[in-house]
Amino acid sequence: MVDSGEYGCGQSMSSLQPFTDCPPNAAFIDAYFAGSDGTPAKIANAFCIFEKYAGDIMWRHTEISIPYEVITEVSSDVTLVVRIVSTVGNYDYVIDWEFKPSGSIKIGAGTYTHTDQIKEDIFGTLLADNTIGVYHDHFFTYYLDLDIDGEVNSLVKSNLETVKVKDDNIRRKSRWTVVSETAKTEADARINLGLKPSEILVVNPNRRTKQEVMILLLFGVPGRDRDIEKKDIVLWYMMGFHHVPSQEDFPVMPTLNGGFELRPTNFFQSNPVLKTKSPKPLHRPNCTFQH
Repeated sequence: MVDSGEYGCGQSMSSLQPFTDCPPNAAFIDAYFAGSDGTPAKIANAFCIFEKYAGDIMWRHTEISIPYEVITEVSSDVTLVVRIVSTVGNYDYVIDWEFKPSGSIKIGAGTYTHTDQIKEDIFGTLLADNTIGVYHDHFFTYYLDLDIDGEVNSLVKSNLETVKVKDDNIRRKSRWTVVSETAKTEADARINLGLKPSEILVVNPNRRTKQEVMILLLFGVPGRDRDIEKKDIVLWYMMGFHHVPSQEDFPVMPTLNGGFELRPTNFFQSNPVLKTKSPKPLHRPNCTFQH
């Protein structure tokens, strides 16, 4: 679901162009929204869905400890992408949901065309004659209603803490360990991401793997300080970046990307990608072009 938002992000979805907005193997889906008179309005080719392989590696290992033998295994990173584009003002926002075994989401923004007459009180970069690119920001808010093996979930912060070594016979003076804390209320769950090393987990306390450890990596929650332990919790994730325009952004800006990733943590008994197979090479017959 795409909210209409402050500027009509959902209603501003653009029809995607085959072979350019999406690769040749993409399938397209139309979308509908309520028009100003209440009747359904259609956006053709609003979504595209395609399998993506960009030559990335999902996992690999070379075993060199076996005498007189080297064994190498490699698995390609093939993902499923759901894409939309919303045109808001001077910007086209490319929003991807990319599904892997870990699950990742990427966002990109492009096409900068804003122009203004130069004034002394404008803060920006001189892009061309009488044209300034004004400094500005972009913010994206994601509403994540996550049900990890059911609706009864909790949010756990796992922080990396330094511990001093008291044994004088050990040369190391410190080590690090993981200290986990479960958020009791919404205030406890507010997170400012920074330089402090940590992981944020959403867990289902009623589910266990055989190793009896917990479940999934996530980010940020706002709220009104309600009780959220072992509840049907919702996560809000806000992502933003500052845009300092440059001459390379004029008259059309290259795509600028930002994103975040949701990853399973101790959810599976083992690495699920071990069951996947790499795509087989496709050999096409030689083609003859006639002019």
